[in-house]
Amino acid sequence: MRTPRRLRAMAATALLGLMAAMAAPAGAARAEPAGPAAPAERTVGDLTGFSTAGAVFHLRAGEARVRVTFVAADTFRVELAPDGTFTDPVGKDIVQPQGPPPATRWRERADRYEMSTPAVTLRAYKSPLRFALHRADGSRLWAETKGLTWTKDRTTQTLARGADEQFYGAGMQNGRGNTSHRGRTVEVGVDYNWNDGGHPNSVPFYLSSAGYGVYRNTYAPGTYAFTDPVTTSEQERRFDAYYFAGRSAKEVIGRYTKLTGRPFLPPLYGLEIGDSDCYLHNKNRGERRTLDALKVADGYTANDLPLGWMLVNDGYGCGYENLSEVNKGLGDRKMKMGLWTEDGLAKLGEQVKAGQRVAKLDVAWVGDGYKFALDGCKDAYKGIEDNSDARGFTWAPESWSGAQRCGVQWSGDQKGSWEYIRWQIPTYAGATMSGLAYTTGDVDGIFGGSPKTYVRDLQWKAFLPAVMTMDGWAPSDKQPWRYGDPYTSINRKYLKLKESLLPYMYSYAAQASRTGVGPVRPLALEYPGDPKAASDAAKYEFLTGEYFLVAPVYEDKEVRDGIYLPEGKWTDYWTGRTYQGPTTVNGYRAPLDTLPLFVKAGANIPMWPGIRSYEDRTADSPVAWDVYPHGTSSFTLYEDDGVTRAHRTGAYAEQKLTVRAPESGPGDVTLSLDALNGDFRGKQTARPYRFTVHTGAAPAAAVLDGRELPGLDSKEAFEKADQGWWYDPADRGGVVQVKTGTRATDRAFTLTLRAG
Repeated sequence: MRTPRRLRAMAATALLGLMAAMAAPAGAARAEPAGPAAPAERTVGDLTGFSTAGAVFHLRAGEARVRVTFVAADTFRVELAPDGTFTDPVGKDIVQPQGPPPATRWRERADRYEMSTPAVTLRAYKSPLRFALHRADGSRLWAETKGLTWTKDRTTQTLARGADEQFYGAGMQNGRGNTSHRGRTVEVGVDYNWNDGGHPNSVPFYLSSAGYGVYRNTYAPGTYAFTDPVTTSEQERRFDAYYFAGRSAKEVIGRYTKLTGRPFLPPLYGLEIGDSDCYLHNKNRGERRTLDALKVADGYTANDLPLGWMLVNDGYGCGYENLSEVNKGLGDRKMKMGLWTEDGLAKLGEQVKAGQRVAKLDVAWVGDGYKFALDGCKDAYKGIEDNSDARGFTWAPESWSGAQRCGVQWSGDQKGSWEYIRWQIPTYAGATMSGLAYTTGDVDGIFGGSPKTYVRDLQWKAFLPAVMTMDGWAPSDKQPWRYGDPYTSINRKYLKLKESLLPYMYSYAAQASRTGVGPVRPLALEYPGDPKAASDAAKYEFLTGEYFLVAPVYEDKEVRDGIYLPEGKWTDYWTGRTYQGPTTVNGYRAPLDTLPLFVKAGANIPMWPGIRSYEDRTADSPVAWDVYPHGTSSFTLYEDDGVTRAHRTGAYAEQKLTVRAPESGPGDVTLSLDALNGDFRGKQTARPYRFTVHTGAAPAAAVLDGRELPGLDSKEAFEKADQGWWYDPADRGGVVQVKTGTRATDRAFTLTLRAG
């Protein structure tokens, strides 16, 4: 066990227990004086004053003061000072500059004041003071059933709950979050519980299917009860909340991350698998030196397994040596070096100059209300950027609102098991609903584990943006080749698939940096009108982007039941079998090498075929598109140099593929690829393209910009050809393969598969 962490948690628990024993009566069997009375709860009274100064409104209710500040047409802040004095312990730590305030207006009615922007109206009822939010069209988003309440150490808001209203958010909620919190109570705050039911990387933000979100601007822990009525409390004698209105959950997440910061865009190596261990005086592995990390790196190469980066000092008391030499060795192997910051950040600048590009933070950074954790994330991220041209890239086991700007949120120390797989599935997609775009756990945990659970865990985590293996704590090492075949071969299959999908994942990562919506998504985010998407029917599955539906196997079985496919046509990625949703698939055959994986009709998926590292790409490497034609659909590929920060000043390019096909039955399939617009260092000026088009029938011809491509009669002939097409009826229900040859990237082209 990782004793220092456990000791911290045990010490905290013991202290809480001691405090409780000192504060509470000893029990009914002993004659003790009565304990102190529970703190009296007070509710804000009648409105006694109203004034305005631009987009800021001041309300009085006796001694209490309320301040309403509009920061955008659909975003505003409500603060309550029970004693009339406003405080702001968070300051500028989390909320980002928002630009000029919106145009506002107000008017008084008999029973209320109305404060409005072109998008929303906040009503302040006079007797007693209660708030309600409406859209400009008059439809209600939320309403208080009683006024804001407080005790000496807690403030609470109470809202009416809609008949079908669903709730999401509160950060990383282990075992929960990708389905609705309705009827449940969630805790927001540190508890050092990294297993099912814990809540590391909490975020004081939630959103409602009614079209609003709430961010409590605080470092205090909270309790959110999504019962009837909804009560949300923070452990502080001040109320400070921002409210967002949006037409969808994606819009609300976008408003929240515009306020608190968009997710960062990781470097490409950050989307490859990482390896973490202690390579200096490892008590579990015997005497080692930091340079021994290179021998492990060679194991990845020898076994033809991808690896993006290594943490070479991941262990309590584990130092390091020969950093520059280790960094050069990893670089020669197309890998980056990372370090654990257990001892703080004082040496970070020196380490980054020696080659460090990943900083993993420790629970030692967690202070009162997460401020230290957030500061650690920001400082480590900035330290990498201040001392190199690389992008900041950190991992944190505990964080808070704003940490999406600087790091991957990691769920902590767990034991590999079937149960571990089960509760992790809903955790990471659920965290996306709080603006956390990169959340993950170690492959098969850091303790325990087995060959089968390792394979099953790695399969689905290959569809998370970020993932790593962690060694040195389990009885044996946990690199993906350690158990031998057939396990090594299966792990290789999924890690290479993850590599080939880098352009798909990276495009969604770029999208997250603009919109706040992460690549891994609960079904409820993409299918908000489907009640099953919010229910336990969809709990143990998720979407990667809009097109991949992943349904992990979390039991020691080779059959997966209860796979819910929402509306649309879905294709089994491995067999080509199609399903029409909404439907539930039972009895899905999933031997150990098969992850239940489905692709939505209309998908256009960019891929980099045949690579083990993003650095394998050369100036003439192809871009391959995996296309599932259905009606009209499009996807925009994003590219930049993958490593530096030049994209922030416009050094990137995008290329859009639009596919037009019948929604059912035979017909032409037309693929229109736009020019690659934009520029960056290393941009390909010309490259070959490949297309895999799932038609289910052979075309009569493949026409590229009005010219027929040669039809080829075998896979061997197709692979040898520079350009041409070949139809394979045995491949996943019938697939057309097309090569265009090398083409200039600044020119658009059209490929048409004419119906036979």
